[in-house]
Amino acid sequence: MGKDIVKTGSPDTCDTFCYDEEIVNRVQPQIDKVQGVELIFKALSDATRLKIAYALTLETELCVCDVANIIGSTTATASHHLRLLRNMKLAKYRKEGKLVFYSLADEHVHQLVSIAMIHSKEGVSNGRS
Repeated sequence: MGKDIVKTGSPDTCDTFCYDEEIVNRVQPQIDKVQGVELIFKALSDATRLKIAYALTLETELCVCDVANIIGSTTATASHHLRLLRNMKLAKYRKEGKLVFYSLADEHVHQLVSIAMIHSKEGVSNGRS
């Protein structure tokens, strides 16, 4: 264990500063594995893009025009957000004549959005906001 320093603080922090050196040495070298993952959450932190991703969990694929109508925007705005999701490797597209259809990139993205939705609902049902 590290040195103990007594301090006073808020109820959600430790009253004594100490750490388990073995745990720190085991975890710290692996912490850089999160590099780049924050970009996924940044892309999904935008309400419009999250709505689009959620819509794509409800339907296998959607035309840009459908997405625009679902989120109440222009096709240009929908295309902008879909392009960003595609560039972040969260969505993919296919063309059929003059139409462009988008879907989630893979099952991992579907699970990520679905789990976030479930977690959000659990927080409300457990009295958290």
